[in-house]
Amino acid sequence: MTSFRRATASAAVLATAWTLALTGCAGGRGAGPGGDDKAGPVRAYDINPVPRERIRNGGRLRWGLNEYPANWNLNHVDGNSAMVKKVIDGLMPSAFRSDEQGHVSANTDYVLSGGITARTPRQVVTLRLNPRARWSDGTPVTWEDYRAQWRALNGSDPAYRVAGTTGYQDIQDVARGRDDHEVVITFARPFGDWQSLFGPLYPRSTNATPQAFNTAWLNRIPVTAGPFRLGSFDQTAKTVTLLRDDRWWGDRAKLDQIIFQAMESDALVGAFSNGELDTFDVGPSAPDYMRARSTPDAVVRQAAGPDFRHITMNGESAALSDVRVRRAVAMGIDRQVIARSDLQGLDWPITLLGNHFLMNTQEGYRDNAGRIGVYDPAEAGRLLDAAGWRLSGQTRRKDGRDLTLRFVVPSGLQLTKSEAELVQSMLARIGVGVVIQSVPSDDYFTRYIIPGNYDVTAFSYVGTPFPVSSGYGQYADASKDAAGHLQWNANLGRIGSPRIDAAMQKATAELDPERALAATNAADRLIWEEVNVVTLYQRPQNVAVGRDVANYGARGFYDLRYQDIGFTR
Repeated sequence: MTSFRRATASAAVLATAWTLALTGCAGGRGAGPGGDDKAGPVRAYDINPVPRERIRNGGRLRWGLNEYPANWNLNHVDGNSAMVKKVIDGLMPSAFRSDEQGHVSANTDYVLSGGITARTPRQVVTLRLNPRARWSDGTPVTWEDYRAQWRALNGSDPAYRVAGTTGYQDIQDVARGRDDHEVVITFARPFGDWQSLFGPLYPRSTNATPQAFNTAWLNRIPVTAGPFRLGSFDQTAKTVTLLRDDRWWGDRAKLDQIIFQAMESDALVGAFSNGELDTFDVGPSAPDYMRARSTPDAVVRQAAGPDFRHITMNGESAALSDVRVRRAVAMGIDRQVIARSDLQGLDWPITLLGNHFLMNTQEGYRDNAGRIGVYDPAEAGRLLDAAGWRLSGQTRRKDGRDLTLRFVVPSGLQLTKSEAELVQSMLARIGVGVVIQSVPSDDYFTRYIIPGNYDVTAFSYVGTPFPVSSGYGQYADASKDAAGHLQWNANLGRIGSPRIDAAMQKATAELDPERALAATNAADRLIWEEVNVVTLYQRPQNVAVGRDVANYGARGFYDLRYQDIGFTR
C-alpha cells in the first residue's frame, strides 16, 4: 500500500541534486552502509516518450489500483493516497508541474506564468492564470479558487480535516491582482517551496465550508477541469471510468477512456497477465515483477523517485507510547534482512535508507538513524528492562500485561504480510509478541491507519520534488480541534514535538542551499530520536505496462501529461 506525501527555497536545488546523482553516475550507485550494489543502471524516469503525432487517436487504457477509495478530495486526510492521486491527476488543475529532472515550472494549461515578485518586506508570489481554464460546470478558474483553498488548508479552522497545512500556514493573504486571472500571494514567513502549493487545486465550492470539504467528494467527483472528465463510478465492479473531455482547452487527449479497476493486490498481476489490465504498479514484489516481465508484449518500466518503504509505529498505542519501547522495537528489527527479502530479484540496489527526507543518492544525504537504525537485540532488551517490561518466560510483562503488538496488514498484499512475519520472528527474540491482523485493502487506511487503530504497520510513501515540505505533514505535531481533541492529520505515527516542527519550518524557510540541507538533517535527527517512521529502503518504481503504451510508466519526478498517454501507431 502507498500513501501520498504532501508536497525548501532549496527544493529545486535538492531535486536537481537528486537527478544529477542519477544521470551522472548511472549504474554506479554506491551501496553505502549495509548495501549490496549489484543492480544495473537506475533511470530518472522510464515512460517510453513518444511525440503526440506518433500516438494513435482513441483507445482505452485499463489501469489497475490496489484499493477503491471513498474520498476523492486529495487534500482531505482520508483522500490523501497514491490511488486517489492517480485518478485526480487526469481531472484536476495543478499550478505547477515537474519534468524528469525535477525542474518545476508553470503548468501553462492553468498558469501562464508565476514567480516571486517581491522579497521585502514580505515574500510575494504572483500567478498569471490561463483565462481559458474552466471548471466542468462552466465556471472560470479564478483567483477566488486559490483564496478558498488557502483558507481551507491553512489550519485556522480545525473543522477542515486537512491532510496537511504545509506552506498554506505560511501565507498571510491571497488577493486579486489586476483582474480575476491574476493571483497575488503574500507570505507571512518565507516559504521556498511555493511551487508545491495549489496542486491539485479544487474549486472554491469544495473549500467554501468544512462540510463541503469533508463530504462533497465522498464517492463523488462533482466537478473537474482537466483533459478527462468523470464518466462513471461502479462500486460493485470497483471501477472509475474517465472519458476524454471535449471541452478541454489544451491538447486533446489521445485516449477515449481510462478505466481504473481496483482489486486486491495479489490479483493485479494475474489480471495483467491475462490481458484484463493494461498496466499496474508492481512495486517491490519480486514474484509479480518476474511474472509481469514474462507476459507477452509487456514490459516493466523501472525508475528511481522520492518514494520509500518503511515501518510505522503508533505512538498513541498503550505499548508504544513510551519512546524507550519504540527505540527497542526499532533496534530489534533487522532492516537489512527485510530489505533483502523485499528487493531480491528486482534488479535494484539493496541499500538501507537512513533519512526521512532525502534518498541516499541525493546531495546532502546523511544517515541519521544512528544507533536506532542498528540491529542490536541486546541493547533492545536493556531498553525494555529500563521501561519496566521484564521477561517472564518467552514474553515480557508489565503490570500484569504481556508486551504484544498488533501488526495491521492489508489483505492480498504478500509483501506486507512477509514483512510482518519477519518482524514477528525478530521481535520474539527480545520477548515482544506480534499478532498479525489482516484487514480489507479498501479499509486499511481509512478505518485502521489514519484513525490510529493499530500498533505497527508497513507501507510506502510516495514523494514529490520537494523533500521537506512533501514530508512535513507526516512528522508534524498534533493540533487541536474545537472540542480539544488532537488532530494528527497526515502524521499517521501520531508522534511529534514542537522541536521537530521548528526544525522542519527552518528547513522550509531557508533560502541558502547549504543551510537548508543542514536544517533538513537536523530535523531528521530529531525524528529518529522519537522513532515515528523507521525507514527501510528507497522504493523502486516498477510499472507493468503493454509495450505499445507511450508517455506512461515509471515517472520518477516527471508529472505525467494524461492528454499525451496513448498507444503507438
